[in-house]
Amino acid sequence: MDVVIIEDEVLATDKLERYLLKYNSKAKIVAKLTSVEEAINWFTINSIHYDIIFMDIQLTDGLSLEIFNNVTIKKPVVFVTAYDEFAIDAFKVNSIDYILKPIHFTDVSTALNKLKNMTYFYSINESITSLKREVEKRKNKERFMVKLGNYIHTVNSETDIALFYAEGRTVYLVTNENKKYIIDFTIKDLVKVLNSKTFFRVNRTFIVSINTIANVIVYSNSRLKINCKVKTDVAIIVSRDNVGDFKKWFEGDFDVTNKQI
Repeated sequence: MDVVIIEDEVLATDKLERYLLKYNSKAKIVAKLTSVEEAINWFTINSIHYDIIFMDIQLTDGLSLEIFNNVTIKKPVVFVTAYDEFAIDAFKVNSIDYILKPIHFTDVSTALNKLKNMTYFYSINESITSLKREVEKRKNKERFMVKLGNYIHTVNSETDIALFYAEGRTVYLVTNENKKYIIDFTIKDLVKVLNSKTFFRVNRTFIVSINTIANVIVYSNSRLKINCKVKTDVAIIVSRDNVGDFKKWFEGDFDVTNKQI
């Protein structure tokens, strides 16, 4: 744990350092700063090389809150001060605690326990976010293998596929060149692997690519009809339940498509 102390009283700095080492013998005081000006100069050069700041409010050349107006500080701050009137201003920045002097070891340990809990929380959230990104990456199937006679080749999902549709238990892939191939997927299977920014399941039968939609017409019973750039034997109708989400997807709101693709 690397700590920055901003305090203009030597005795207060020494006391705080003792408590920090008592809490964590491996704690390292990377900087002891005594003024607003000195702190601004230090943070200008050292933006990330520390874990937490313990900061007095009233320094020899002004209020330490002025530091935040001059440099960007993204790490947590614990204010240690004899003044209680600055608490509201302190929590407008990165403060995780506000300790009134004279300080005690329990004050310091409480603040550091908060930091520990916050670090764990953000670490878990970061891991979840990373996992979601990996899942999305795996979800977006880039190519499909198709067979024509004795020949096998691949079709690019983003650039070559116009739509998918089902006839009974058979599912077809239709390219932008209006070529049709039987694929070994169900519509439900496709929902799990297609890129939701590009494809939308409009009803039980059809999944269409945004790139194949020529226009959309208001249809009967509050439904929508999609005219595609490729020929289809039947009309592609957006089911009533999907109209709201389809409109959002069509204009670029991709969050709604989690229920679809």
